Amino acid sequence: MSNSTLIPKAKLSAAPSKRAEVGRVMQGNEILVEALEREGVEVIFAYPGGASMELHQALTRSKQIRTILPRHEQGGSFAAEGYARASGRPGVCMATSGPGATNLVTAIADAYMDSIPLIALTGQVPQAMIGKGGFQETDFFGMTLPVVKHSYLITNINDIPRIVKEAFHIAQTGRPGPVVIDFPKNIQQQKAHPVWPEDVNLRGYPAPKQADDLALNEIIGLIEKAERPVLYCGGGIISGEASAELRAFAEATGIPVTTTIMGIGAFPETHELSLRWLGMHGTAYANWAVNGEFKKEKLADGTEKVTKLADGADLLLAFGVRFDDRVTGKVEKFCEHGTIVHIDVDPSEHNKNRKVQLAIESDIRFALGRLAKMVQERPVQKKFAAWHKQIAAWKEKGPLTYRVTEEVIKSDHMKDHLNGREGEVILPQHVIDLLWELTKGDAIITTGVGQHQMWAAQWYKYKFPRQFITSAGLGAMGFGYPAALGIKVACPDKQVIDIDGDGSFLMNVQELATAHIEKIAAKAIILNNQHLGMVVQWEDNFYAGNRGHTYLGDPENRKAIYPDYVKVVQAFNVPCERVMFKKDLRAALQRMLDSDQPYVLDVVTPYTEHVLPFIKAGGTVADMIWKA
Repeated sequence: MSNSTLIPKAKLSAAPSKRAEVGRVMQGNEILVEALEREGVEVIFAYPGGASMELHQALTRSKQIRTILPRHEQGGSFAAEGYARASGRPGVCMATSGPGATNLVTAIADAYMDSIPLIALTGQVPQAMIGKGGFQETDFFGMTLPVVKHSYLITNINDIPRIVKEAFHIAQTGRPGPVVIDFPKNIQQQKAHPVWPEDVNLRGYPAPKQADDLALNEIIGLIEKAERPVLYCGGGIISGEASAELRAFAEATGIPVTTTIMGIGAFPETHELSLRWLGMHGTAYANWAVNGEFKKEKLADGTEKVTKLADGADLLLAFGVRFDDRVTGKVEKFCEHGTIVHIDVDPSEHNKNRKVQLAIESDIRFALGRLAKMVQERPVQKKFAAWHKQIAAWKEKGPLTYRVTEEVIKSDHMKDHLNGREGEVILPQHVIDLLWELTKGDAIITTGVGQHQMWAAQWYKYKFPRQFITSAGLGAMGFGYPAALGIKVACPDKQVIDIDGDGSFLMNVQELATAHIEKIAAKAIILNNQHLGMVVQWEDNFYAGNRGHTYLGDPENRKAIYPDYVKVVQAFNVPCERVMFKKDLRAALQRMLDSDQPYVLDVVTPYTEHVLPFIKAGGTVADMIWKA
């Protein structure tokens, strides 16, 4: 996705629409709200302030748009992201100028990294004050240029209908992303006859390209020559609504499928062809299938010897992915000996991170649908029996596992809380495994960022798109619970559960008030180890266990759970209970699931537990630690 810049208006403005409707005289604030209604907006997450209160006044008169008041602008923007990620429609958030607007930046950057359609509306000081350092003024247009698809600063009331229509078009066309609309207060108060365009035709934002049969036939030819093909699929499959086509193509060819974290749910993880997801904390067998299996051993002279045990993919079909570093590790070693085909709607991703042998710009749903049809018309003769046998052996050798280690039992942290009942320790993996069992794999899961995020991705088996929702590219702590609120608004009939860490959850804990007041029954499970767990894991591996400010508890009372989430959550009138012992976990999870209210479980877990598999940053599959 290319960054937005100050594109001259003549290059970006829409061509004249086929028909236009002239409306009654309205204020600028009313024009904006009606423009949102015409785009089908049903909900906006908006926190008012001096430069946006006119817009809130107009929203109070809308019979279509539900305005949800978050308790922090970042919480509201994460909620809008959650809504977008779950529904596929643009999420809409709004804040006032200055600090209100700057509190949206993290979610805007997050949406940019993960290709999420987001419309961020901001009030701005009156035009006469712009550039003069007025109260609560920031150049939000300029500030967000690196992390948006496009930015607008409204300078003419007559542009409002066009700008809103263009913004929604840009956010959703091709590779999705965020768009900012900055709206000076004086224009909100002006009056005009709005002219409503029926359509928009922006130069530079045409309909996505569609791969031609010549290129797709080349892929079929590569498959027929391959012995060890793998499908490597990302978030583009989900945003492109191509999951059904992916499954049809995989089943028609018998090619195993692995995904990125953003691609989780694009292919059912219970399917026999699924390798789950790959990368730094992905399954050992997915990493082996793509890169090959290696053994690394230290020799007496201090050097290391690396021995290849089995070959990886000789053909990698990379569809809707961007070869991010958490997947590739040392990028030049990623699928080093395989032919790589890359299909993506955004040609700027081709050969950006990893050189490929065949790059195709295309709408992924079209490409996969056409490939599936071509394979049905001309069946691939190979069934890859030997490859399937090798993958089955890898799955048996390196499954995801967990166990209570001696280190866990002996840790001071658990001794303080278990008081001799070490057999009752709750491992975080067990919590998620049990949740999957109780929900029959049908809940939508969101997360904060850290170890709990990786365990949630590993131990809940996802079977449909938009089921696992997380801050992947940016890795923004505090994302989980506000995103769950937005998801629950978009999907009111689904169980929506935030699996979070005690560090991440605290960052937007105020959104419990939003959940209670707005009656949004999103649930949360806090895997509480009193530490910044992922940083602790890196400290253990690379810094000899030296703690660099990663303990979150009270050093003067280490036996206490700090903060006391039960009291904190109940202060928001949200039910909460703490679970200390394994014997109590199942019943507590069931009470949470049965509740028709927002609900929080504070589950005490050991900080000594590491996420495995683990490939160090910039490492290769030969560096993978895959069993305790």
